[in-house]
Amino acid sequence: MSPRRLLVAAAAALLPAALSLSPVVAAAEPAPSAPSTTSRAALPDHQLTGYWQNFVNNAPPLRVSDIPSNYDLVALAFAQSDPTAAGAVTFGVDSGLSSALGGYTDADLKADIAAKQAAGTDFVLSIGGAKGSVDLSSASNVTRFVDSVSKIINDYGLDGVDIDIEHGLDVDGVTSAVRQLHQRFGDDFVLTMAPQTLHVQPGGSYLQLIKNVQDIITVVHTQYYNSGSMLGCNGNVHSQGSVDFITAQACILLRTLRPDQVSLGLPATPSAAGSGYVAPSVITSALDCLAAATRCGQYVPERPTPTISGVMTWSINWDVGSGNAFSDPIRAHLDSL
Repeated sequence: MSPRRLLVAAAAALLPAALSLSPVVAAAEPAPSAPSTTSRAALPDHQLTGYWQNFVNNAPPLRVSDIPSNYDLVALAFAQSDPTAAGAVTFGVDSGLSSALGGYTDADLKADIAAKQAAGTDFVLSIGGAKGSVDLSSASNVTRFVDSVSKIINDYGLDGVDIDIEHGLDVDGVTSAVRQLHQRFGDDFVLTMAPQTLHVQPGGSYLQLIKNVQDIITVVHTQYYNSGSMLGCNGNVHSQGSVDFITAQACILLRTLRPDQVSLGLPATPSAAGSGYVAPSVITSALDCLAAATRCGQYVPERPTPTISGVMTWSINWDVGSGNAFSDPIRAHLDSL
């Protein structure tokens, strides 16, 4: 359990009682797994997740203290592989980001995280990213991973981890690692994932991982961008940038996970991704389609899922650079569900 959650628990005890792909060919889909039944309350019913960039690019560099209050969950992007110990990861304020912010330190970051947590924001350590990878192909590597991630979580007072490994995902290794982390930190441990669309198609590596650990997953926010065309659960191929592309793929995960474990990942601005940006109105339409079977495209879910989790974006930095043009309307819509 994170230090913040320990304090909350103690206080409660005192109270009285983100590559273009060609269209895929439909394949026989295995029988859907029964959705997991263990309930969780780690996040608000309809939450907004964003990635904080611990590096410098064309998006504005940002102190965690300047993250808008629109966000319920912040993923720190990213932990880096430790070149001296296979499987282990490291994390700290990037030197380029520190310079761009006039001297942002690890101590500053820890203080900012604690202040945001006190206001109700959760934080996870994101593993991977477009350029990151981690070798979890052996038990010893998994042990080094779990030990190093645990140390970072404790040092920074974080609430969990985000699995965003986009290259060389070792399903068995990650399964073992996240289960060990969950055992160490308990049921309040936040576990999120950000798979690419291809990897949650039937037979995909992330779909297998999700089935392996569905009982401890907090939320999966598939990246519905940088994708190309993909197969929906209705058997049709949909092009990215449409309501159908989002809803007919979310349906695949809804056959395995509870609705509150399924979120929609979209870029905050056109510059935030190579392709797949959609206006916030498309995202709110997709939410309403999944939640209430209204404002749909051609695909209409047979059974509405009003407890659909929410939305994720890459990234908070790009959103802030646009004047919160993404998070303001999405936040308002999530609050209206």
